Parts: sequence; structure tokens; C-alpha cells
Amino acid sequence: MGHLDHASFGWLTPVLSYAMACTGAALGLRCTVRALGATGRARRNWLLAAASAIATGIWTMHFVAMLGFSVSGTEIRYDVPLTILSLLVALLVVGAGVFAVGYGRGRGRALALGGLTTGLGVASMHYLGMAALRLHGSVRYDPMLVALSVAIAVVAATAALWAGLNIKSPVAVVGASLVMGGAVSSMHYTGMLAVSVRVSPSATALPGAAVMQFVFPLAVGLGSYLFLTSAFVALSPTAREREATAAAQRPVGSTAH
Repeated sequence: MGHLDHASFGWLTPVLSYAMACTGAALGLRCTVRALGATGRARRNWLLAAASAIATGIWTMHFVAMLGFSVSGTEIRYDVPLTILSLLVALLVVGAGVFAVGYGRGRGRALALGGLTTGLGVASMHYLGMAALRLHGSVRYDPMLVALSVAIAVVAATAALWAGLNIKSPVAVVGASLVMGGAVSSMHYTGMLAVSVRVSPSATALPGAAVMQFVFPLAVGLGSYLFLTSAFVALSPTAREREATAAAQRPVGSTAH
């Protein structure tokens, strides 16, 4: 059995991956709040932004954490198409969950459906990302820990969507995003605890891309997207602020007809 190290760079990758998850959650929640206060095309656009933020945060969290993953006795590479597929799956299923909540008529039913869909999608993203691993050996999973990680993903996703529906103030969003970041990180590391590797030493070159060749640049790019979009959302006026500006610009004494 190969010895697994989930933090070969010390606390750097766990802390940085947690920060990515929190940033994605905070941005997604703020975009959801903006969406619920908008109508028509504006609502759709804010929901798309929310879905991309949450999915990007979760995916980036996973692969930043994986930067610190190593197995004694073998190098690790990643299958590029499967890695990209895991990102697309995250975007699609998180989008489905967010839109279910954003346009659902019955909040309770929409929340349950959206939470289940999004949670299963997050878990699928995680295990697709793990399926992209290429190493000299075989990977096995503890079924109980896998089931626990999926349950955590569903609960975390449902809580995130509930927060998007019910939490409005920026301070509350920050608190909720810290909790959500912890939940997503817990799901990831629970899933990683389920992993065991039987190493089969070989001189054969592994297929796929090294982590620093592909995963690291992609994670940096998506992380930059999160921070730039966060700045844009923070600086863009809310619906209430736009209404106040419009009211201030009306001529004194004018009345609506």
C-alpha cells in the first residue's frame, strides 16, 4: 500500500483551498441575492453568475487541495479530458440547482430538489476529478466514507441554496460563506479519507499531464476569475441603490403618471 499524504505542502493547500471555497460561496450567495431582486434577463444573468461562482469555487477548492496530494512510490498525473469534464459537470449541476431555486414557485420543494441535484453534482465532480488520477497502482474507496462524503455534499448544497434565499445582509453572507467553505472542504477531505492506493512500481511513463503543467495554471486562472468577479459584484449597485439614485435624479415636485 502506498502512503498517502493529503498535505505535502503543509497547511498551505488546505488553507488556500478553503479560501477558494469560501470566495466562491460568498460570490454565489451575493449573486443569488441580486437575482432574487431582479426580473427578466437580469435575473437570469445573476443566476448564471451565481452558478459559475459556486461551481468554480468548489472545483478550484478540490484541485488546489489536490496540489498537496501525493502517494509514496509513484508520481501522479491527470487525464486532461476527465479533469475538464469534472469542471463542466460542476457548472451544469450547480446551475440546475441555482435555477431551480431562482425560478421555483414552491420554495420548499425547489430547495429540496436544488439541494439534492447540486449536492450530487458536487460529489460527481469530486469523484470524476479523482477518476482523472493516473498513477502506478490501483485506487480503492471505502464505501461508507464515500456515502458520507455524498451526504455532506447534499447537506452543504442545500444549506448554500437556503442561504441564498434567506440571507440578505453582507455580514450574514460572509458568515454563511465561511460555514459553506468548511462544509465543502469537509466533503473533499472525507472523500479523500475513503481513498487507498495499492502501488505497483513501474518504469512506464504515465499518461496525462503533471499537476504543475495543467491543474495548477487552470486553478490559478479560475481563482483569478473568482476574485475579479467578486470585485465587480461588490462595486456594482444593488437594486435598492439603483432605485435610490433614480429617485434622487427625478426633478423636484415631479409625480408619476
